[in-house]
Amino acid sequence: MICFARLQFVSPYAFEAMQKVDVVRLAALSDPELRLLLPCLVRMALCAPADQSQSWAQDKKLILRLLSGVEAVNSIVALLSVDFHALEQDARKEQQLRHKAGGSNGESILVSQLQHGLTLEFEHSDPLRRLRLTLSELLAIMNKVVDSNGEFFLKSSELFESPVYLEEVADVLCILQAELPSLLPIIDVAEALLHVRNGDWFLCLLVANVPDSFSEVCRGLIKNGERQDEESVGGRRRTEALRQLCQMNPSQALNIRAMVVEECHLPGLGVALTLDYKPDTADEAVSPLVSYVSGLLLGTNSKVRTWFSMFIRNGQQRESSSVLWQMRRQLLLELVAILPRSRSTHVPNDGDMEEGGGSGYSGLREEYVVKASALLRLYCALMGIAGLRPTDEEAEQLLQLMTSRPPATPAGVRFVSLSFCKLLAFPTLVSTPEQEQLMVMWLSWMIKEEEYFESAAGVSASFGEMLLLVAMYFHSNQLSSIIELVCSTLGMKIAIKPSSLSKMKTIFTQEIFTEQVVTAHAVRVAVTNNLSANITGFLPIHCIYQLLRSRAFTKHKVSIKDWIYRQLCETTTPIHTQLIPLIDAYINSILTPASKANPEATNQPITEQEILNVFQSSAGVRGRQRYSITTQLLILYYILSYEENLLASTKQLALMQRKPKSYSAALMDQIPIKYLVTQAQGLQQELGGLHSALLRLLATNYPHLCLVEDWVCEEEVTGTLPLLRRMMLPSNTCRYTQSQLHQAFQKLPSSSPRLMRILEHLTLLSPGDLIPYAEALTASMALLLEPAVPRRILQTLNKLWMGLNTVMPRRLWVMTVNALQPSAKLLRQQRYTQNDLMVDPLIVLRCDQRVYRCPPLMDIVLHMLNGYLLASKAYLHSHLKETADFDRQSQTVSNLGVPGQPDTPEVTREELKNALLSAQDSAAVQILLEVCLPTSEEQQLGANTESLLRSIRGPLPGKSKQGSLGPSARGSVEDTEPEGGLLSDLREVQCLICCLLHQMFIADPNIAKLVHFQGYPQALLPLTVAGIPSIHICLDFIPELLAQPQLEKQIFAIQLLSYLCTQYALPKSLSVARLAISVMGTLLTVLTRAKRFSFFMPILPCLVAFCQAFPPLYDDVAALLVQVGQVCASDVATKARDIDPLIARLQYLKEKPQGVVTPGGGSSKLTLPQRTAEELGGTDPDVQLCYCVEATFMDIISSTLHGL
Repeated sequence: MICFARLQFVSPYAFEAMQKVDVVRLAALSDPELRLLLPCLVRMALCAPADQSQSWAQDKKLILRLLSGVEAVNSIVALLSVDFHALEQDARKEQQLRHKAGGSNGESILVSQLQHGLTLEFEHSDPLRRLRLTLSELLAIMNKVVDSNGEFFLKSSELFESPVYLEEVADVLCILQAELPSLLPIIDVAEALLHVRNGDWFLCLLVANVPDSFSEVCRGLIKNGERQDEESVGGRRRTEALRQLCQMNPSQALNIRAMVVEECHLPGLGVALTLDYKPDTADEAVSPLVSYVSGLLLGTNSKVRTWFSMFIRNGQQRESSSVLWQMRRQLLLELVAILPRSRSTHVPNDGDMEEGGGSGYSGLREEYVVKASALLRLYCALMGIAGLRPTDEEAEQLLQLMTSRPPATPAGVRFVSLSFCKLLAFPTLVSTPEQEQLMVMWLSWMIKEEEYFESAAGVSASFGEMLLLVAMYFHSNQLSSIIELVCSTLGMKIAIKPSSLSKMKTIFTQEIFTEQVVTAHAVRVAVTNNLSANITGFLPIHCIYQLLRSRAFTKHKVSIKDWIYRQLCETTTPIHTQLIPLIDAYINSILTPASKANPEATNQPITEQEILNVFQSSAGVRGRQRYSITTQLLILYYILSYEENLLASTKQLALMQRKPKSYSAALMDQIPIKYLVTQAQGLQQELGGLHSALLRLLATNYPHLCLVEDWVCEEEVTGTLPLLRRMMLPSNTCRYTQSQLHQAFQKLPSSSPRLMRILEHLTLLSPGDLIPYAEALTASMALLLEPAVPRRILQTLNKLWMGLNTVMPRRLWVMTVNALQPSAKLLRQQRYTQNDLMVDPLIVLRCDQRVYRCPPLMDIVLHMLNGYLLASKAYLHSHLKETADFDRQSQTVSNLGVPGQPDTPEVTREELKNALLSAQDSAAVQILLEVCLPTSEEQQLGANTESLLRSIRGPLPGKSKQGSLGPSARGSVEDTEPEGGLLSDLREVQCLICCLLHQMFIADPNIAKLVHFQGYPQALLPLTVAGIPSIHICLDFIPELLAQPQLEKQIFAIQLLSYLCTQYALPKSLSVARLAISVMGTLLTVLTRAKRFSFFMPILPCLVAFCQAFPPLYDDVAALLVQVGQVCASDVATKARDIDPLIARLQYLKEKPQGVVTPGGGSSKLTLPQRTAEELGGTDPDVQLCYCVEATFMDIISSTLHGL
């Protein structure tokens, strides 16, 4: 048997010549090389070509000339002269025969009984028999491969092992596969050759003679390969065969390696191909081996990572000749090659260190820094992910590399960070005292050189912050945070046991970074300029945040307030994710002491002057702002969150007898909160969660800045249409000054056209640009109350005011309230403040009376009133919370030992607060309802509050004034239409007020209940029922109102119910109406004569509305009316009055209401005597009531027939 080392494989040069059919190159091959390619060349020369071009004809001649001098060509020509069709038929018959025999080697159709061994038979046979012998042996191997079910075997075959006939057998094999491709698929043949000796050599010759099949063969071998090739003989043979194929065709080696990774088979082959790969241009940064293994272990494909990790774990148990150990040797060689030449295991003394500085002693060359970082990450992946156990030599060289000192470049900063994290991840690399001392000296060098590295490298995130952060984590025993930090820096998930960090913890906390050193050093660290989310890595803010959380600053009495303020002032968008947690931790450290034993151990809050400095160049001031919008929003978040946390912590603070100072209302008034939040709305993506956090704080502490109508108005002001209008505004448009606007207001009404032009121009400006004009607009509002001011000016002013309200609502409201004061107050120069208006929101309604009949200005007043009512609720709630706990604490001390005493004041204060808020709301509603009543002048002009109701649902036949009798008198009143119709200022003001009341009733139904229990003029009922949609909730409490002992409330309830039944004819209304009729019947039996008259006279007309809304109530109403008439008649029976005919008429009306009206629609059969109010005025009350009952009967009948 020939030795493997003496076999000659096809060279890459020869394979490329065959692949490209380069005749010139083929002619340059030596005879041994040419001999391996003869089967393909002979077939090429003899077979009819598909290419009929002249160039191929010339090449073919050269090939014939090349073959003419080779003796072996004759034997190959003889092989090609055989009848392959008959050979294929015999081969298929033999396959069938073997299949029937169960694969046993019985009779063979291809080969008769052999007299000698295969080798001798092959030597003495003619070409046909040689083909038959080889084909029979090959088919037998292929069948056995199929039957082996993946188990590897090595077939002993004389034919494939005899060194004398290897070339002849290879010729026969190539000819057979080329002529019988359907019988012998090349992939199956390749698979079979792996099971014989010299199979890789035969396989390379076969592929070299069919060069187009290279990729197909390789993919087939890889697909059929083992997941872990180093663990079996078959895997190693397959790997070696593929490795030989790739050496024959090196240009495809990387593609074959990609197939290996894709299939997750034969990991050793991938490594071997990488070791064999020699790139044309060497990459100075990272070697191909480092790149390949790093990509497998650190890539995103978990399947590939697990597959290769298993290869590393299993390969460590094999002998040193495996591919894994070849890879480790190569990596170690690369590592040693980049180590500084002066590195050794000895530890230099301090003098050497001072002399060498940061670059002389064991300095890592700059061109090697990136490669060193890549090697460190690769070894971290090998050890942490794949479980590689480094040898002593590897560990020693790794430690030498990690403790080397790179130049001050960004890559050097990255290398130091990686080295530090690798030390934390694998502390077992430091095993001897000398190595531990080396590590401590290197860490000390890191601390000393950190500032120099940061300045020289020009990076914001240096390794100094990481050192500080790890030290803080060690002091607070947050080992899991250290593990997360290490994994994040290395960019891989490594299983690190917290117990393995105990040695490093001791070194850090006792030798390098004590807690006091950490806090003192942290304050001196410079803030990050223009801090944003674009700056990655570990920054000073991470360190300060951890120290705040561990309360290290307060413990060691180190002031951090100035550092935090400077950092907040050095921020920009997109906002860094650590800023909001930093502010929250800072606020907590201000309000909550580090320990109960020392309640004064807290940080200092940011001063009011520092806060004001940030907002000096805020909204409305042109020019470059000193501080960015991000800084202003963060400071705003700090203030609002501080105030909220202060309120939430009052109980704990009271127990500790601490009362941190709250920020003054004057400071809050100078901060443009709404403007800043509006700006933040357009930067939501860049601000992260800051915008939503601000909205949450506003909704809690400043509900008047979160009105729904304000958000809707903002859409109108900042929407697409206003934006287009502003875009069309020419840049050279005349710009008006505040003084010009003020002068135009002063000269009203003569200056109306000029004022209108100025106001129309201002509508094209954005709300932010309107801020300078706010004072001029509000100061002159009172002048618009004069007569002859065009309505368009008022409406335009309203529009501008609403635009300003989106950016500066609080300041605008105060200016507006002061501007609309009555002239008498203006002369006394009484100026209200924001605090005055929150304490007493009703100040808003103490304005000039003319505002109540100016709808555009009334709209503004109502908007402010709604806002200040909400502001008052928040103000009283916060005031109660600020003082209640401290008062309760003092109460507890003063009433020590008295049970139940501490809770009593708190309950009382809460009740008083709720009572005050209810009184405010109800007073506002009552004042607004009073505004809806027409004045004496308007009554003279015919304004009637009932016109709104009539305009909606038509005239009510039953409506009549008290004392009016007969249909003619009532009809004359109803037919009178008020002068001015619906288009009046009063009507518009009524609509605005009804809209506000509707919102208030929906927000708090208790307000509606309270107002209706208080009552209001009956003349307003048509307006409130028709104009306030939510008033239907009164149906819920009318039964309770009917149960009140006061007759006035019962009368108001029945009158309100009559309008509600007409407006909302619902089943619930019917049931309440039945209850009201029942109550009226009950009261009839218990009321005295005088009270009966005062009760029934105003409510009898309501019965008409009940019957009109619900005809089924007619019987109950008629019975009640007859009962009332009978009771009244019995009281006057002793008097000489003709009452009996009246009672008879009532009974007739009850029993036969249809007989009252003639069939033709003419006059009544019963004629009532017409009596004037003057005649009735002097009559007996019971007589008056009787006649009113009769008139009510007639109204019910006429309205019923009118409805039919």
